[in-house]
Amino acid sequence: MKILLTVHQFFPDYSSGTEVLTFSVAKELIRRGHTVAVITAFPTSADVTDGNRYDEHELEGMHVYRFHHAYIPMGGQDAVAELEYDNHLAARYFERVLRDFKPDVVHFFHMLRLSSRIIDVTMKAGIPAYYTPTDFWSICPTAQLLLPNGKVCEGPSIAAGNCVKHFAQVRAGSRAQRMAPYVPDLVADAVVGLVNHRLLPEHRVSPDIRAMSKRKKFLIQRINWLDGIISPTRFMTKTLLDNGVDRRLMLESAYGIDVSGHAVAPPVLEAGEPLTIGFIGTLAPHKGCHVLIEAFKLLPPGSARLKIYGNLKDFAEYNANLRQRAGGREDIEFCGTFPNGDIGRVLDGLHVLVVPSLWFENAPLVVYSALAAKRPVIASDFPGLSENVKDDVNGLIFRPGDFTALHAKLNRLVTEPGLLDRLSEACRPPKSTPTYVDELLAVYAASPRAALPAAERPARSLPDLNLLEKPGVMRGWAAMGFKGPARIGVKVGGKIIGETRTFRARPDVRDLLSVGRKVRATGFGFTLMLPGGIDRREAEIFCEARGGRTVTIPLSEIATDETANPSDGDYIAIDNEQFIWGETGVGFIYGWAAVGFSPPTRMALKIDGEVMGETTRFQTRPDALDLMRTEGHQGTADGYSFILCAPNGIDRQTAEIVVERQDGRTLVMPLSAILPGKMTARGDGDYVAIDHERMMWQGDEAFAAEK
Repeated sequence: MKILLTVHQFFPDYSSGTEVLTFSVAKELIRRGHTVAVITAFPTSADVTDGNRYDEHELEGMHVYRFHHAYIPMGGQDAVAELEYDNHLAARYFERVLRDFKPDVVHFFHMLRLSSRIIDVTMKAGIPAYYTPTDFWSICPTAQLLLPNGKVCEGPSIAAGNCVKHFAQVRAGSRAQRMAPYVPDLVADAVVGLVNHRLLPEHRVSPDIRAMSKRKKFLIQRINWLDGIISPTRFMTKTLLDNGVDRRLMLESAYGIDVSGHAVAPPVLEAGEPLTIGFIGTLAPHKGCHVLIEAFKLLPPGSARLKIYGNLKDFAEYNANLRQRAGGREDIEFCGTFPNGDIGRVLDGLHVLVVPSLWFENAPLVVYSALAAKRPVIASDFPGLSENVKDDVNGLIFRPGDFTALHAKLNRLVTEPGLLDRLSEACRPPKSTPTYVDELLAVYAASPRAALPAAERPARSLPDLNLLEKPGVMRGWAAMGFKGPARIGVKVGGKIIGETRTFRARPDVRDLLSVGRKVRATGFGFTLMLPGGIDRREAEIFCEARGGRTVTIPLSEIATDETANPSDGDYIAIDNEQFIWGETGVGFIYGWAAVGFSPPTRMALKIDGEVMGETTRFQTRPDALDLMRTEGHQGTADGYSFILCAPNGIDRQTAEIVVERQDGRTLVMPLSAILPGKMTARGDGDYVAIDHERMMWQGDEAFAAEK
């Protein structure tokens, strides 16, 4: 059988619990003769273009497909909050993977960075699909059900107003960040409702608010399309059911682990020996390592030592805080990371493991590993932990976040004779990976959905995916009256084909506009997603001020790396663009020209008398004016710079460039006589210079490939 597994990040770069679970299942399936592939996301730079967000490699017998993800607009979508759960670019790549690998089953272990839109693609392909929720991502955008103040969250409110509040507190900055904690959830829900019905003025975050309010319904609908959901804990089952998942699709199966490396001796605490306490996990605030350090510092000196295992490079600010709390004590050791196969060796060096999490942990694998090695676990009192760690049986339970309560539990192990031995003796090995895979294969063979009468199965009313096949991206900056715009977009034939209200900080633009005036705003940078195949010559770019005033310019008159300044304080600049324009593409020539030292009024590109492209718009070129002054020009008029668009595929050798000035005098030159990067002068103040071309000429290999 061919089985495709999905995960939000993967080996060798990432090796936390979900990655370990996915990897171990894949290895066991391969051992049994199945063909396994993994599709994963990979956090990457925002500078990567849409067409370069994919790669593949081999890893220990499995083929790995990677989607390079960043929290920026991509794939024709602008709202980053929507991309988090509904990413069309990732879905298109997933379609390609399904065509390439042709799986018999798809098993989702995580969909973060890939988005739940990949479920649509799987359903359209008619492939059985299953889901193992390893955290709360299907309910909560942060996957943790944890509020910014450290308290646990019950999930999205009616309109997800509490989710909007959360992100305002951690991302928005300024007044919204300060006010959000004091806004009741009901008020936040009401505001979201007004934004959804467009009863409030549009703001740059309005699309993200609307996207966040739709998230839960969108995700739960797709989860209910699946053939089965394999929940690892009773608490996870209850959480999903409470949020609308169909009970009839739910199965419970605790994770399995590789127990072969856990055959270590039970812990022995000799008289006078310090208790060795361990923390193994991500060094992030929600994991609560700071709570453990504070509790440890209350123990009698010399009675214990603490070993902390985790990546010291992640969450740098938090790690610095941990070291500050540790205060350089020799009995607190930061041990870094270790290969997953060494978990038995690491546990052999501990007497007890502490899991001081501040969020609803969902049966972390490290707890299973500790119990397999007969190491008692001291854990926060959350259902996902207490289902496996029984208080005063195989471990101890304490109130989450309470370091004094944790200190009391640790102190019992230090001072209470025989407690460590008694707890260790009660530790039982968890399910093995082979047993877990047996259960998964049994589910694949008889899915919960297939067992339901056809009339009672959850409806798979799949919408049209409407995924753009050839998206393009345009990046740049704009200003209206020296201020950040409210909206920018592109029209063809009066129809908007792409727009955005999201503008990002561009301090360099602020500095540029601040010459001679005070400009405080920094929100000038934009990213526009447009469908490929449009004709650049027919497109217009428009920019709207916050008061509604709008400037519109033909897109053919703005080149990349150039800035249009249609009126005082109004600017549109295109930094870069990746497009295939038109059916065979449209290119452009950028340069400057003069006729008798005068600015042109019209330029055209002709072949056999037929105009292939023309412009009547010219911009300032101080460098051209300075150059002509060295030749004796005394004038002050400017406006020599041009952008000339023309179809790809024409013959450069037979083309002519025509330059006209206001009095009708015309300059005609063979295009073959003008080389990019060179200036051609004909005397009497006639000049044509081509700075650069972005054209595919007839005979070019690039044009042949495009055709």
